[in-house]
Amino acid sequence: MRVAVISDIHSNLPALNAVLEDVRREDPEEIWCLGDLVGYGADPDACTAIVGEAVSRCLAGNHDLVVRGDIDIGYFAMSAGAAARWTVKVINEETREYLRPLAPLGESEGIGLYHASPRDPVWEYVLSVRQAADCLQAQRQRVALIGHSHVACYFSRPNGDAPIEETIGELAPPDTTLALSEDRWLVNPGSVGQPRDGDPRAAWLMLDTGAWTATFHRVEYPVEAAAKAIVDAGLPRQLADRLFAGQ
Repeated sequence: MRVAVISDIHSNLPALNAVLEDVRREDPEEIWCLGDLVGYGADPDACTAIVGEAVSRCLAGNHDLVVRGDIDIGYFAMSAGAAARWTVKVINEETREYLRPLAPLGESEGIGLYHASPRDPVWEYVLSVRQAADCLQAQRQRVALIGHSHVACYFSRPNGDAPIEETIGELAPPDTTLALSEDRWLVNPGSVGQPRDGDPRAAWLMLDTGAWTATFHRVEYPVEAAAKAIVDAGLPRQLADRLFAGQ
C-alpha cells in the first residue's frame, strides 16, 4: 500500500492545501495524519474539515488534546498557550466533534503510529540518537512513524539485540528515500504547518508498505498568506515570523 503521511498541520491552511495538492499527484491509496491538526495557525476549522475528508487514519496531537480539554492549557508556553486559548474560543462544533475521539497512538498495516514517541505518545520530542535507541527498544512494531518535533528525520537500529551504539539518526533532506525492509525504524515526516528544521517548506512522507520504502517530500507554499492570517487573527506575531525561517 502507498500511503502519504502528514503531521503537525497546526491550522496552517495554505501549507495543508499545498501538501495535499502534491500528495494527489502521487496518487496514494491512503493518507495518514499523526496529529496536531490545530494550534499556532489561524484556520483550525478549515484544516480540520479538510483532514476529515482526506485522511484515512488520524491521531490526536498534544495541541488537539489541549484544545479539546484533555490537557490543561497551563502546560503550554506563552505563544502556544495563547494560540490554544484562541482556538478553543473560535472553533466550531464540527471541529470539536472530529477531534473528540482521536487518540495519540495507533497501528495500521503493522506500522506503529505515535504522535510523539512510542514511550510517550503525547509529549516526547525524539531528537537525539540516544532517545531514539530507547524508543526503538520499546516499540512493538519494527517500523513506527512519529511527529511532534516538526523535524523531518529518521532513526534506525539493527534487528535483534544490537547494542544501543549501533543506532543511527539523520535529518532527511527532500527526496531522501529509505529502504525499510530490514532493521528497526523510527521515521518522522516533518511538519506541514510549522517546520523547525531550517527549511520553511511544508513536509510530508510517501510510505510504500509493499516495497518497504519511505520518501521525504517538501513543498513550497505561500508563507506570507499563512503569516498574515496569524497576525490578522490577533495571534502572537512570533508564530507568523517563525514560518519564514522554518524554526
